[in-house]
Amino acid sequence: MCLAVPAKIIERTEYMATVEISGVTRQVSIMLLPEAAVGDYVLVHAGFAIQAIDEEEARRTLALFKELDQYAADS
Repeated sequence: MCLAVPAKIIERTEYMATVEISGVTRQVSIMLLPEAAVGDYVLVHAGFAIQAIDEEEARRTLALFKELDQYAADS
C-alpha cells in the first residue's frame, strides 16, 4: 500500500525542503515541485514532495489520520 502524507514546508533550499508533519520535521526532496514555497502544503511519499495541495485539504486529511490513530488505539 502506498500512502502520501500532507506536510507543510517550513524551510527550503534549491532541491530540498524541511517539512512538518503532525509536529515532526523531516527533509524531503522538492525536485518534482520546483515552485513549492515556504508555507505551502504538499503530499510527501517516500521522501519526495509529489503534489501541492491546499491547506484545507491537508487539514482534512490529517484529521482523518488522527481519527484512524484513535480508532486503532481504542480497538
